[in-house]
Amino acid sequence: MSERVVNKAVVIVPTYNEAENVGRLLPAILERDERLSVLVVDDNSPDGTADVVKALPGFGDRIMILERPCKAGLGAAYIAGFQWVLANTEADAVFEMDADFSHAPDALDEFLVEIETHDLVLGSRYLGGITVVNWPLSRLFLSVGANLYARVVTGMPIRDCTGGFKCFRRTTLEQLPLGEIKSDGYSFQIELNYHCWRRGLTIKEIPIIFTDRVVGVSKMSRRIIAEAMWMVWALRLRRIP
Repeated sequence: MSERVVNKAVVIVPTYNEAENVGRLLPAILERDERLSVLVVDDNSPDGTADVVKALPGFGDRIMILERPCKAGLGAAYIAGFQWVLANTEADAVFEMDADFSHAPDALDEFLVEIETHDLVLGSRYLGGITVVNWPLSRLFLSVGANLYARVVTGMPIRDCTGGFKCFRRTTLEQLPLGEIKSDGYSFQIELNYHCWRRGLTIKEIPIIFTDRVVGVSKMSRRIIAEAMWMVWALRLRRIP
């Protein structure tokens, strides 16, 4: 694999009622590497998340915000973020990252190294064991089962198909049918990975420690789980690409 230098990278952080987290998270991201900037995609959070972001040092420079009129789902937020970054920046790489510190900012260093020789880098909670902190057993069993189910049905050789801490080359996103992807939550992550895998792009999993949120409320729902269950069959039956 040839090395492709990353000069600029954007970390997309979707938010809905994350005012208590973003003021600490964004500076922690930016201090990891001077090549990093952050795009917050906020769904009109009633707790004033957008105001917190705009008050941070660096807003308008390395901190940017895309404000949407209403809560429309994680998948739609990321798609909007991807499209904005491709249209408005020269970033060589684009991250997905949660706003609640479940994804540790210090892990960004290894992503930046690996994305120079891969098309997609995935942060894995299940690579050589289980590296999840503070989850109840019911949530852990659900996640492990969902990943096993997705691997078996789709055939993807990925240990953590549903994780949301990842990094794409710009050229990877440019190959994906972003306007056609409508899924959310677990199924959104599975669908993105599947599109990359089916296109023969190089995928690298790296181990991360996932720590469940301490502040705020989880966005997980029964609808997201059900969508993921049928989405994997839809992917298998469709001819992609």
